[in-house]
Amino acid sequence: MAKRMLWFTGIFSSLTALTTVSGIAISNQLMYLKKKDEHLILERETTAKRYDEYWYANANKSERWIESANGYSIKAIFLEPHHTNRYAIICHGVTENKVNSFKYARMFERLGFNSVVYDHRRHGDSGGKTTSFGHYEKMDLQAIVQALQTHVGPELMFGIHGESMGAATTLLYAGMEDSAAFYISDCAYSDIYEQILHVMKTKTQLPTAISLKLISVFLKLRDGYSIRTVSPREAVQQILSPVLFIHSTHDEFVLPKMTQELYELKPEPKMLKFFEECAHAQSFNADPIAYEKTVEEFLAHFGLLGEETKKSAL
Repeated sequence: MAKRMLWFTGIFSSLTALTTVSGIAISNQLMYLKKKDEHLILERETTAKRYDEYWYANANKSERWIESANGYSIKAIFLEPHHTNRYAIICHGVTENKVNSFKYARMFERLGFNSVVYDHRRHGDSGGKTTSFGHYEKMDLQAIVQALQTHVGPELMFGIHGESMGAATTLLYAGMEDSAAFYISDCAYSDIYEQILHVMKTKTQLPTAISLKLISVFLKLRDGYSIRTVSPREAVQQILSPVLFIHSTHDEFVLPKMTQELYELKPEPKMLKFFEECAHAQSFNADPIAYEKTVEEFLAHFGLLGEETKKSAL
C-alpha cells in the first residue's frame, strides 16, 4: 500500500512539475512576445517615406517621461505644429514602437491636429516588464490622457487613434473612461482570449484547450490579470463618443469579423470602413490617401474638424 501511494505521489509530482514548466513556457510567449528590431522599424518607415527625418528634426516637439500608475515611466513625444487645442493621441500595435505612429501624426497634422505619440509598456523607450495586450496598457493610456489634459488645460479637445493592440487598448480605455471626443479603432481584436485561440489554431501545434487553460491560470498568477477581462467587445458597449472602425477584408491575423462585431455592439454614433487588398495593420500603408479621406469624413461628419481645416477641405 505504501509503495502504491509512493508511486501515485511520484506520478502526481511529475505531472505538477510538467504542468508548471509548460504553463511558464506558454505564458512566457505572451508576456515576453518578441518585438521587432527598433532599427529595422526605423529603416522600414524611412524607406517607405512614412517617416521623414527632416520633418522630425524640424518639428515643434517636446519629449516627455510620463509616470504610469503601474510603476514605470512612459516615453511620449508631444508634436505641436499648430496653435490649437485639438490633439490626437496615437497608440501603436504590439511589437512596434512610436516610430510606427509618426505616419498617423502627420495625417492628423494635415487635418489640423497636434498629436501625442508614445511607446507602450515594454516597447521602445518605455518601462514595464510584460505585454498585457491592453489590460495594463489602458492604464498607461489614461496617464497619457491626464498628462495632455494638464498640458493643454480645460479647453482641450482630443481623440485617440489605435492600431491593432493599440486599437484594443483605445477601446478598453474608452470603456473605462470615455473622455475623448472621438476614437479610431484600426484592426482591433474583439477579445484577446479568442484572438489567442485563433493564432494557436493557425500558427502553432499546441493543444488549444489545455494550453488556453494554462495561459489563463499562469497569466493570473504571474502577471496579475485574467485574459478573460481583456475584452474590447465588453468595453465598446459603454462608449458614447463617436468611433470609427477600420479593418482590412484580407486580414488573416485579426479577422475582420472582429471589427464587424465591435461595430455592431457599439451604440451610435459610429462609422465603419473596410479596406480591400491588404494584410493586418496595412490599411494606411496600402492606400494613405483613401485612409486619410475616411478619417477626414468621419471627423467632419461629427463636427470635429477645426474651421480652417473645414475651409481647406471645401
